[in-house]
Amino acid sequence: MTKRPTTAAARQDGRTVKKGISRREVEDVEEMSAPRTPVIYEVVRRLGDEEMERPATSLWWSGIAAGLSISFSLLAEAILETHLPDAAWRPLVASFGYSVGFLMVVLGRQQLFTESTITVMLPMLDTITAAKVVRVARLWGIVLAANLTGTLFAALFCTFTPVLSPELLDGMMAVSRQLLELSVAEMFLRGIASGFLIAAMVWMIPSAETAKFAVVTLMTYLIAVGGFTHIIAGSMEGYLLVLSGVWPWWQMIGQFMLPVLIGNIIGGSALFAVISYAQVKDEI
Repeated sequence: MTKRPTTAAARQDGRTVKKGISRREVEDVEEMSAPRTPVIYEVVRRLGDEEMERPATSLWWSGIAAGLSISFSLLAEAILETHLPDAAWRPLVASFGYSVGFLMVVLGRQQLFTESTITVMLPMLDTITAAKVVRVARLWGIVLAANLTGTLFAALFCTFTPVLSPELLDGMMAVSRQLLELSVAEMFLRGIASGFLIAAMVWMIPSAETAKFAVVTLMTYLIAVGGFTHIIAGSMEGYLLVLSGVWPWWQMIGQFMLPVLIGNIIGGSALFAVISYAQVKDEI
């Protein structure tokens, strides 16, 4: 009498079956499963370590490239605003243009300040030391200055050269003027939301695999359609307003740059990074 194989472990064509699943199928399950939270944490933490170890010149030029790339967010948004009919749904579609610059930055592995609000914070949260604080300050200072230099160059190029048609430049100015409607408090609070969304995007990318394009597009689209403020992408708008004489330098810095910068840091570091660390600190 042939003994019937148990359901816990049976033999089928030379492969071990566990609870009705073959060894090959178990491997398929492991490959298809999303990585555990500690794995995502470790990926982002190592990315932060690598960023802080990069030479200053590498950070600078990568940051310049990111500033130039992010300027295409405003350009793409203005192109859509200019060519779409004046309808209630136009902002919903035009806001997709905002994702263009971020896709160039993220997929091109360029250094963007708001991404580093989570990546460089995770290596520091385990044990905070003076050396780690200095490393974070070094990276933030170089990348922020480089990003803002890149967007300033883009704004000067768009304003003082005939690279854009008057119609398209007017479209960029129309999008930029939306900043003038926000108070300092609104700039700050919307900056927190934007910083949180960018940090969430960075956190999601390791498990996104082939869906990185969709993740970046969705998260940055939410920033645009929600009217949230981003220090780097928004600086292109602020510079255009200053160069056109609409906004004084001191007002742009005090009303836009400082509150949005603080808000982005709080949203990306104090909120998302700390929460992300808290959920895995007992597992790492």
